[in-house]
Amino acid sequence: MTSPRDFEYKPVVELDEYDAEWQAKRESVPIAGQEPVYVALIEALVGQRPLTGKKYSRTMQKFTQRGLPWLSKSQVLDVYQRLCEQGYMAFDPDVRVALQTKPVRSQSGVTVVTVLTKPYPCPGKCIFCPTDYRMPKSYLHDEPGAQRAERYKFDPYEQTAGRIRALAQIGHPVDKIELLILGGTWSSYRRDYQEWFIKRCFDAMNGVESATLAEAQERNSTAVRRNVGLVLETRQDHITADELRWFRTLGVTKVQVGIQSMDDRILALNERGHDTQATRDAFRLLRLAGYKIHGHWMPNLLGATVESDVVDYGRLWSDPAIKPDELKIYPTMLLENADLYAYWQRGEYQPYTEEEVIDVLMRCKVQTPRYARLTRIIRDIPTTNVVEGFKKANLRQIAQQRLAKQGQRCQCIRCREVKRQKLAIDDLRLTIESYETDATTEHFLSFVTADDQIAGFLRLSLPYGDVELPIAELAGHAMIREVHVYGPVLSLGEDSQGEAQHIGLGTQLVEKAKTMARGAGYGRIAVISAIGTREYYRKLGFELDGLYMTAVL
Repeated sequence: MTSPRDFEYKPVVELDEYDAEWQAKRESVPIAGQEPVYVALIEALVGQRPLTGKKYSRTMQKFTQRGLPWLSKSQVLDVYQRLCEQGYMAFDPDVRVALQTKPVRSQSGVTVVTVLTKPYPCPGKCIFCPTDYRMPKSYLHDEPGAQRAERYKFDPYEQTAGRIRALAQIGHPVDKIELLILGGTWSSYRRDYQEWFIKRCFDAMNGVESATLAEAQERNSTAVRRNVGLVLETRQDHITADELRWFRTLGVTKVQVGIQSMDDRILALNERGHDTQATRDAFRLLRLAGYKIHGHWMPNLLGATVESDVVDYGRLWSDPAIKPDELKIYPTMLLENADLYAYWQRGEYQPYTEEEVIDVLMRCKVQTPRYARLTRIIRDIPTTNVVEGFKKANLRQIAQQRLAKQGQRCQCIRCREVKRQKLAIDDLRLTIESYETDATTEHFLSFVTADDQIAGFLRLSLPYGDVELPIAELAGHAMIREVHVYGPVLSLGEDSQGEAQHIGLGTQLVEKAKTMARGAGYGRIAVISAIGTREYYRKLGFELDGLYMTAVL
């Protein structure tokens, strides 16, 4: 058998060399002697919030006439930092936010770094899934994330380091990183490759190479750039108790699973390879092991109709075994390199029109419960690949606007996040929404504003007394499956200036969860901590106990 050494490599550029390269770029914009003009430039830019592309261009044009070079946003951010270091300006996190490129990337409380595994055979035979032999199954080479991965030859270290560097250069804090690993079915890859892959991602976050994954994780628990969430995607028919123990060893906190449909007939027609009971069984195990459950659901599969899809979406929330925490809605895209294309050529399949897709999205969004987050609607596949059907990428926005005109709104978490809104803790009230699954009582605790915007939440899971747990050490434990505080990412140790982070919301949520668990008769409580949040939970009375952090109630 091939050893993990077969996957090792010497990085072309180490992290400190990346930093040196960036330092050289900083020095290429001289500011000595022109500090007042650069101060005026930054004040002019920040004074035009929101800073659109047109406003940015007009302002830069005025200052180039005063002798300054045309600067990118990342260069302006760098100049601002240097002016602050030299005492010409007082650092204001609002200025950094105003100058960020794509501020949405870090306004949900963490900065997401996405990497792809190498191309590898997938056990699935789904007819809707494209095959591009240059990519992991279901991905196309011209998707933005796939293009980045291909440039780095799917190397985990280079992908992670490169993404961190790029996000930092456009003004995003990169010390709280949610690592999202995509690429076919993770569980079908060899475990030595899996371990090596994740270790190298941690090495890139740490800026130091470790001998083992355990060593890299230990370093990351106190590193400058900490992993606050680790997400994998796999199939429900690969989820077992042993697999979930392995995931915890790797540091996984969230698992993405393709539900696709809750109709066995539709699953069979589309050659999904499992039935709905497999999804129920997998979700039960995931929930009992404390994982956050992120499902994918696909309208317009072969055999579905608009009406059947709307009904099917309702089953996600009415079936006590399902009820995912997060969901991506991926309307089927007709692609030439998917088997479904042949069905369309024979007249056996017809993609929905744009209006039909919007109709489905609107009717589904209003069914979404308040404890769930619709993370994404529409795959990130360039619509130039679509043979027939919808070709707009902003269908979420269109659906939202039409719902608003009808006096309706989506209640999902994403639609109610505080984003960059300034607030004080006195502006918030604690709400608790409870629901039953097939194995647990779930409590969704959230701090909300007067207009129902969410500033932070916690998922408390109380297993039924008679259920068989996939991880025996959790017997007698209540479980905190997620703690999340919204608003723009604040650096570790940075004080809040009205943002939701760092004003004590997480601490209050955890203390309330402990009180509720104690009241329900539990003697201990566990949390599925990411590697980089261990120190945070230690301060709240938790200690590392095997695969989880636990506390006595």
